Amino acid sequence: MSGRVVDRADFGLLFDALDEAGYTVVGPTVRDKAIVYDDLTSVEDLPIGWTDEQDGGFYRLRRREDEALFGYAVGPHSWKKYLFPPKTDLLHVKRTDGSLFFAETELPEVRYAFLGVRACELAAIAIQDKVFLESGAVDRTYQNARQGVFKVAVNCIVAGGTCFCVSMETGPESTTGYDLVLTEVIDAERHEFVFEAGTEAGESILAELPGRPVAESDRTQVAHIVAETASSMGRSMDNAGIKELLYSNQEHPRWDDVAERCLACANCTLVCPTCFCSTTEDVSTLDGTDATRSRRWDSCFTLDFSALHQVPVRTSTKARYRQWMTHKLASWYDQFGSSGCVGCGRCITFCPVGIDLTQEVAAIRASPGARP
Repeated sequence: MSGRVVDRADFGLLFDALDEAGYTVVGPTVRDKAIVYDDLTSVEDLPIGWTDEQDGGFYRLRRREDEALFGYAVGPHSWKKYLFPPKTDLLHVKRTDGSLFFAETELPEVRYAFLGVRACELAAIAIQDKVFLESGAVDRTYQNARQGVFKVAVNCIVAGGTCFCVSMETGPESTTGYDLVLTEVIDAERHEFVFEAGTEAGESILAELPGRPVAESDRTQVAHIVAETASSMGRSMDNAGIKELLYSNQEHPRWDDVAERCLACANCTLVCPTCFCSTTEDVSTLDGTDATRSRRWDSCFTLDFSALHQVPVRTSTKARYRQWMTHKLASWYDQFGSSGCVGCGRCITFCPVGIDLTQEVAAIRASPGARP
């Protein structure tokens, strides 16, 4: 596949090319003191000159010393808000003359172009593909949104304080799953974007952009940027034998320790790019003539999530946190053949009390009584 180096002054032409190809461009923008994903109309909507500071339970934006477009890590949103929306109407029921008529909800016709997808997020989308498309049952809502998505990936030029994608082998370099990938190169002398196409669709869009061919020096610079980012990860996690480690330590005292801190607020599952739990609810009009069944995000941290015959199976915070972490890092392998964690660090950053799953794994692994 071809490559091209595009000057900052011409970056807005990418929006024009995607728009002409019929895509709705969504990507990062600054809103409510955070970098979130939303509809974009021009390059000016991007978080120009902004970066983020992240730690356990801490997230702040601050100005950079340059005008980088992608000089941040990740925010509270993930791309699953478009592929697996927080709430989806599944069907409508109408009562007429004593008879019930059922109708599936019409799916929207939209072709998304995701701009600014990180390597860990590409891995997260691939994981959700397994869950919703390849695990034996196809989810029509996810399939409808997923088909035709054009992904413009970004190689990270900074690592967040809670990032550990290197440990999960999911970043910071995007190696697969994209249509286009770009690396932002910015210094005192230049502000350019090194593009590489990953698909024929990416080739088509790249052909619409002006620029020069990618030289070997450009690829060397990209490799240097990626290496610098990889060496500055804020967290790390030892994954050796992690499934067996967690399976063998279900009654480890560390679970009691974390339960004393955990609020069971479900923030970690809401910001996670791979969590897929949901529930359904029925809402009817007061006169009983119309009703709607909807699906909305749920979490294994809610008390009634595991309720059977209205009695919760996991009544304690300890049991619910243990379920979440053990599923994410252990039983996910049994279900889908991979870890359910991509190392984005969102669950650490947006936990109100700063619970860090990398520290929890390390504590269990390091304790004298832990079984390997």
